[in-house]
Amino acid sequence: MASSKGTAISLFSGAGGLDHGAEAAGFDVRAAVERNRDAAATMEKNFPRLASPVIQKDILETSTAEILRAAGLRRGQRPDLLLGGPPCTPFSKSGFWLEWKRSGLDPDATLLQEYTRVLREARPRAFVLENVYALTYDNRASRPALLRLLREIDEAGYDHRMEVLHAANFGVPQARPRLFIVGAPKGRPTPDLPVPTHGGSWERRSTGNRERPFVTAGEALDGLVCDPEPEEVLRGQYAPLLADIPPGGNYLHYTAERGHPDPRFEWRSRYWSFLLKLDPAKPSPTIQAQPGPNVGPFHWGNRRLRTAEVKRLFTFPDDFELVGSRASVQAQLGNSVPPLLARHVFVSVKRSLRA
Repeated sequence: MASSKGTAISLFSGAGGLDHGAEAAGFDVRAAVERNRDAAATMEKNFPRLASPVIQKDILETSTAEILRAAGLRRGQRPDLLLGGPPCTPFSKSGFWLEWKRSGLDPDATLLQEYTRVLREARPRAFVLENVYALTYDNRASRPALLRLLREIDEAGYDHRMEVLHAANFGVPQARPRLFIVGAPKGRPTPDLPVPTHGGSWERRSTGNRERPFVTAGEALDGLVCDPEPEEVLRGQYAPLLADIPPGGNYLHYTAERGHPDPRFEWRSRYWSFLLKLDPAKPSPTIQAQPGPNVGPFHWGNRRLRTAEVKRLFTFPDDFELVGSRASVQAQLGNSVPPLLARHVFVSVKRSLRA
């Protein structure tokens, strides 16, 4: 049965960051496709309005008809909303050191076409597609993929708007830019993208609404009580170095250019996130899905972040349950869209459906 609030179907659902934002904006996520076992279990624990269990299959093997049936839609019925974020590894900035990725040879890139296939066949009243902002880069991998995606959206009969939104500009205590593409059938009002509610300095430039400062990591974690985790202890040859790095600093603290009396590293010889420490007075830097052993951000208390803290920095509710090992939970959170950012997007989409 279709939802009176607006039936949404979710592709590449992950832990459900987009989905949580959609439900907060007044949609019911009724069907989801997610092949990862732990993420599918996380979805089922936190989204009671699902009409059927999560379709735990590869999208390449999942028909649109199966997805619509899982949502409780009868033949001829269309969903109100299609949402999803196809895996971003082909276009991720962190992967461009690989020649085959820069050349656009990653097979996962075809998953964008699975999204547009469902868009064309399901004919939703609106859609939201999310991805890494590196998809907008003018290189051999990203540019052709983006142009193809936009052409297929047009051929499916939809107009769209596209913008990179910075999560911290919307009250998320994390610097996390993401690409959003929203659209509606031609002839219907095209959804707007939301206007920033917060602002500040990011990458040496002003961004967002400066009249309302970014939410900081310190504000987000204030009052949070959570048990220590075995995985939080930093080990290895670089572990002792973390304690002397000031909040907001990284390995560059141990360079001659920063005046260290016993330099350990050459200037710009490591990734920025190497031994990176949170500054409680600023939003968290982007939290990765699979950080290396010395990759931050680390807590200003000289340890790894705990699960409850990562949830706060993504704006997941404290009672949101994640299934799997600590590494699996990190991947689920690190791959997710902050729910608060998603909610702002879906509120704008919901408004267009009422027009």
